[in-house]
Amino acid sequence: MSISEQAIISKSAKIAADVEVGPFAIIEDDVSLASGVKVWPHAHICKAAVIGEGTEVHMGAVVGHLPQDLTFDKNKRTNVVIGKSCIIREYATIHRSTQEGSPTSVGDNCYLMAVSHVGHDCHLGNNVIIANCALLAGHVSIGDYAFVSGNVVVHQFCRIGTLSMIGGFTGINKDVPPYMLVRGPSVVRSVNLIGLRRAKFPRELIDNIKEAYRLLYMANLNTAQAIEGMGKLKTSKELTHLIEFIQSSKRGICKYKYTDGDYFE
Repeated sequence: MSISEQAIISKSAKIAADVEVGPFAIIEDDVSLASGVKVWPHAHICKAAVIGEGTEVHMGAVVGHLPQDLTFDKNKRTNVVIGKSCIIREYATIHRSTQEGSPTSVGDNCYLMAVSHVGHDCHLGNNVIIANCALLAGHVSIGDYAFVSGNVVVHQFCRIGTLSMIGGFTGINKDVPPYMLVRGPSVVRSVNLIGLRRAKFPRELIDNIKEAYRLLYMANLNTAQAIEGMGKLKTSKELTHLIEFIQSSKRGICKYKYTDGDYFE
């Protein structure tokens, strides 16, 4: 264990034998730090946060602080759970949940870049990347391998699907379907082809997803008609996931294009 004498650590914190904690870092009550965790100088790990094996929390980052929710009862015992092998860079913030028994959660192998923000009650899957200064409001859900670019803002309760990509400076106020690329104000531009190829999707499956995209966004069909058409394509778990994601959307999915009226509803 390598813990600076200048760090402030609660006696009730549970810290594995090989954890590193830098000077002026703060570890509050009931925090759990698994094997291989590294907490850099001036990072702040708040009450009851759980951090998985091999995760790094860099300078000035704050994990598990109170939610930015005016109705939150500070007497509630809520927390944050971070998975294995995550990187949380400088001044990133991850807020605890508002409800007991349902922590804000970040999966394994996630990379949260500098000054990014994960709001209360968010749930990130595995291998998610959140770039610099991207902001997730409360209750946002992000699927595995999604990429959120710099300076993106995501409205509360939105869902960002598996292997989707959000371009920089984008505002999201609708659900982003899996495998799609969004650029602009909740506008789907194309299939995330680069992401699918990097994930080693076979050519036939990529073509199938491209056809689903065509039905959904280019065929002048309504959503129900597009889903009916997708049901006639070759079955795969990925296509089934896409259909179920769309059908379960409460906010509606991102459009292909918007009229002026859409911006002033």
